[in-house]
Amino acid sequence: MRLALALVLLLAGPVLADPAQAIDSLAFMAGDWAQQDGDVQTRETWLPAKGGVMAGVTQTYRPGKPTEVEFARITARPEGLVFTALPAGQPPTDFRQIPDAKGRAVFENPAHDFPQRVIYWRCEGDLCARIEGTMDGKAMSLEWRYRRQP
Repeated sequence: MRLALALVLLLAGPVLADPAQAIDSLAFMAGDWAQQDGDVQTRETWLPAKGGVMAGVTQTYRPGKPTEVEFARITARPEGLVFTALPAGQPPTDFRQIPDAKGRAVFENPAHDFPQRVIYWRCEGDLCARIEGTMDGKAMSLEWRYRRQP
């Protein structure tokens, strides 16, 4: 009986003893970050976790175009960490954290149109971010390398 229970738990995947503590592993994202790519300025800010939730906002400025703002949050839930994108004029989209052996925070939603994955990691002293997936049957990705802002 114990063997059967252990097998069921193993096949069910990891169970977090305290999901609110799991969000502490994302402390590397907290801060004010920016990237300049030609005329395009992107700024991303993540607040440290409080009560099992991190809040983030991304602001993208392109000359001659309205500034884009997108909000996001990462929530510690009983089933694990969930990244929720809150793009302007669209419904919220959840991406569930999946294991990653490279020390990155990887969130995935295979049913979403694009992106299907949202990824964050530290690259030296910077914060790197990537969205990836397929659109119209073609693999696509966008990547940012943010530098910490004073």
